[in-house]
Amino acid sequence: MSKKTMCISADWEWIPGAVDGMGKMAGLGFRLVVVSNQSGVARGYYGAADVRALHAQVAEDLHGLGVEIAGFYFCPMGPAMGAVPKTAARFDLKGGKDLKIDLSRSFMVGDKLIDVQAAQSAGVQPILVGTGYGVKEKAGLPKGIPFVEDLLGAARWMEGL
Repeated sequence: MSKKTMCISADWEWIPGAVDGMGKMAGLGFRLVVVSNQSGVARGYYGAADVRALHAQVAEDLHGLGVEIAGFYFCPMGPAMGAVPKTAARFDLKGGKDLKIDLSRSFMVGDKLIDVQAAQSAGVQPILVGTGYGVKEKAGLPKGIPFVEDLLGAARWMEGL
């Protein structure tokens, strides 16, 4: 995906291993939920409608490949607006409640330490991926938290449990 304008559909690119990884996770019986901060909405880089349009495109692309996304959750606010960061786990908990998911038997895969913190706050097993910011973030990774190359690696790690 394009990091700078990740919510503009025309700029969207799949990260290598992402689609295969999500397909494998779905094949293992996991329900896939997307949780993200989108402070670019508050900063005026793109609108909430752009985020929803991208979510629809992603869902359609994946549906065509036999992969379903159970839900999309995002925070459109920036820090100056009192945004609820992922570390508060609000969106993880909301997704779990809305979709009746047992978070204690779930995983959260992300590329930043803030994703790891959000997972831990919500009682979810975190996994840090090397795509995106993951390689830079790895140095601060707490002991016992798995680090994998990409989403396919995360799916393989989940499968091994």
